[in-house]
Amino acid sequence: MRRQNESSVVEFILLGFSNIPELQEQTFGAFLVIYLVILMGNAIIIAVIFLDQRLHVPMYLFLQNLSVVEVSFSTTIMPEMLVVLSTDKATISFAGCFAQMYFILLFGGTECFLLGAMAYDRYAAICHPLTYPVIMDRRVFVKLVMFSWVSGIMVATVQTTWVFSFPFCGSNEINHLSCETPPVLELVCADIFLFEIYAFTGTILIVMVPFLLILLSYIRILFAVLKMPSNTGRQKAFSTCASHLTSVTLFYGTASMTYLQPKSRYSPDTKKLMSLAYTLLTPLLNPLIYSLRNNEMKRALVKLWSKKVVLYSV
Repeated sequence: MRRQNESSVVEFILLGFSNIPELQEQTFGAFLVIYLVILMGNAIIIAVIFLDQRLHVPMYLFLQNLSVVEVSFSTTIMPEMLVVLSTDKATISFAGCFAQMYFILLFGGTECFLLGAMAYDRYAAICHPLTYPVIMDRRVFVKLVMFSWVSGIMVATVQTTWVFSFPFCGSNEINHLSCETPPVLELVCADIFLFEIYAFTGTILIVMVPFLLILLSYIRILFAVLKMPSNTGRQKAFSTCASHLTSVTLFYGTASMTYLQPKSRYSPDTKKLMSLAYTLLTPLLNPLIYSLRNNEMKRALVKLWSKKVVLYSV
């Protein structure tokens, strides 16, 4: 292992699935296609909302921010992951590993709070339809979006700086596909008890505070929907919330399996596969969930496609 001095690592080695080479060969092409689909799907949502003035309302602007986060999160992890899958031992510099962990935490934390803000928006729209324009005006929307991003930045700054303030010694091989916090911590040769308390508490707060907001919002929404006199109104309300609930289930379900499980419960290879769930599954399915289950998005897509066809036929 090369060092600048006794305690400063110059580079790390990402092992990926090097112990199962046939798995690396089989998954490289599939992951490349998935990454391109993620980029295309989320880019379409960002562009459609940007170009269609009718969608310039909080519900869709939150979705646009979510797609930006998904693209950024995938781009932070996937290119390096593809390099790892294409070689036995992929190296990443100390600074590169720091940057990757920072942005994983930034976009992951931001997504948690964005999903909470989206739940609050649905609560305000369904439970207080008459005063919704006042409750969720542009100023409130901007504050919620800014709070989500600033919270992600703060979490990433504190946690990443703390992790990389520890000395690294012994092996520089990270038994993972990317520089996520748990596998990097395994290389630290110092007492990390206080950090583990902070990390667990912080993860609980980052995950549970937005999740409780989502839970409370949907409990209130459920009661409001059940009181609606018409079946049509109920179906419309449930349809509006279904996409968001699906995204919440995907994101929180897969992320909690990785970050809230005891260390010894799963093998390293199993943990790598679970990390792929929230790295690939949520960004891949979100565009499909929101475009296929949302009539406004479908109409906007058809409208833009029709304009494109007309433009090319002229």
